[in-house]
Amino acid sequence: MTHPRIIGLTGSIGMGKSTVAEMFERHGVPVFDADAEVRRMQRAGGELIKPIEAAFPGSTGPEGVKREALGAQVFGDKEALARLEAIVHPAVAAKRAEFMIEHGGAPMVVFDIPLLFEKGGHESVDTVIVVSAPAEVQRARVLARDGMTPEKFAHILSLQTPDAEKRARADHVIDTGVSLAETEAAVARLIQQLAGEQ
Repeated sequence: MTHPRIIGLTGSIGMGKSTVAEMFERHGVPVFDADAEVRRMQRAGGELIKPIEAAFPGSTGPEGVKREALGAQVFGDKEALARLEAIVHPAVAAKRAEFMIEHGGAPMVVFDIPLLFEKGGHESVDTVIVVSAPAEVQRARVLARDGMTPEKFAHILSLQTPDAEKRARADHVIDTGVSLAETEAAVARLIQQLAGEQ
């Protein structure tokens, strides 16, 4: 049985990855958003609430995971972060397996994975697409976000593979430093190209 071509979609903070993922969806390509799945599972009633509360007492409440409280317990603590990842990652893998069963007949699917290179996920996809924009565009987008500071932005960048390295390792690069219409046209062309390669 042939499986869909798995496209790993990644990009540093503020590069427009979520926007490009939406464009793939609009063009009929199913998208698995790992971060969105985690947020769903951490909301009130989500399957991660009990195990996270058991491992990190006080980190959840009636609304679900209290992100700041949980962050305070794991920030800068590699062992605590590893414990959290041991809870979250298998749950995400199970959701991804369900997604692949549901979309097994599709010619291609997109895995939207922010830390694709950092976590070794590029080894389990068929094609890597990096979403990129000029550094000054990225900086302006990120610093416009609520609660973002130049220090926070610098810290986040320090944890991510540099954009130039991501571009060098990508099979394809989508430029979001242009108009939305130009970016969407590039996505449409790439979908056609990838479909033609199958």
